[in-house]
Amino acid sequence: MYLVTSLPSGGDKSYNACLVIVSRYSKTPIFLPCHKDDTAMDTALLIWNRVIYHTGLFENIISDRDPKFTSALWTNLHTLLGTKLSFSTAYHSHTDGLEERMI
Repeated sequence: MYLVTSLPSGGDKSYNACLVIVSRYSKTPIFLPCHKDDTAMDTALLIWNRVIYHTGLFENIISDRDPKFTSALWTNLHTLLGTKLSFSTAYHSHTDGLEERMI
């Protein structure tokens, strides 16, 4: 997961950010328009409604260290769902580089 921010506002809801999710198995990218000031709960609901609802639960999520993904809510959500949340390191192509290459 990678959050792209500071995009020009667009659409009927004035989105200014994009959440990029890429399946490690199929290499299929999913681009979710969002707002850069969305809370951790907003982001969790976006992923639940637009991704998990259609594909099922993830086994593992690799994410950058955005505060939305390191919050207590997000960590507890992964504990409840039984998924693993892993954080990438900056500029390390073996962890989060796939999302960065998609944008």
